[in-house]
Order: sequence, then structure tokens, then C-alpha cells
Amino acid sequence: MNERGFSLIEVMVAMVVLAFGLLGAMASFQSADHGLQEGAKGTQALALAESRLEAKRATPWQTLLSDDMNADGVPDVVMHDDGQPPDRVSGDGIFTAGTETEGISLIWTVQPDRSGRLQHAASVVILAAASYSLPNGQRRTIRLGTLRANPVYVGL
Repeated sequence: MNERGFSLIEVMVAMVVLAFGLLGAMASFQSADHGLQEGAKGTQALALAESRLEAKRATPWQTLLSDDMNADGVPDVVMHDDGQPPDRVSGDGIFTAGTETEGISLIWTVQPDRSGRLQHAASVVILAAASYSLPNGQRRTIRLGTLRANPVYVGL
């Protein structure tokens, strides 16, 4: 008679408390997983934008408006200033191209410092923008840019 144990009610209350604790832990794991997915997508978008800028820095000046996306020696993309997507305005002097990879939209532009032929420009501004959607429907964009000088420019 001196032995005393837990009643059924006490055990059930303990199980409910434990269940709520586990539910909170599982919710935090789900939130962490979403954060990891968003971070991975952002890192991938940043890598795509950086690689496009690096490719534009490394290409010869005379081929600055064409891109060999698969490194086979044949230009796959030619940049245009014709107002057709992804270019926004025709004739504004900003040459644009774009691609879509694994849910990431990459658009890059080359803008000479003066109108006319690219060979007559002293420098160009190269911009790359990588956009992607998050699981909650929001859209994120990473923008990078650089300035590149014409190596054969001697002035007017």
C-alpha cells in the first residue's frame, strides 16, 4: 500500500506536453529547411551572375556582344538592342541577353559609354541580374556589375 505510481491522467498530460514540444521542434526543422533551400537558390543565382560577369571580362573585346554558353567555341547567344525580351527599349544603346536555368532567370547587359559601334567605345558597363522565386511566392533578384575598358581605345 505504500507504493504509489502515476495515474493515467498524469501520463496522458505528460504525453500531450511532449507532443506539443515535438510539434514545435518539427516546425523549427521545417523552417530551417526552407531557409536552407532559399540560401541554396540564392547561392546558385549569385554563382550564375558572377560567372556571366567573369565570362564577359575574359572574352575578347570584339566578341563582347556574343556568348558561348556551353564552351564549344560557337556563340550560342547574341546580345541585341532591339526591344525584344529580355531587352526593354529598342535603340537605347544597352545590349541585352538572357537565359533561364533551373528556375533562375539570368539577364545580362552591356552598355557602351558612347553610342555607335562597340569598337569606338572607351569602356562598357556590364550588369548581370539573376532572379528566382521563393517557395512563399516572393521574387528575389541579385544584381552585379562591373566596368570594362576597351584595350585598344586610343581616344577620339
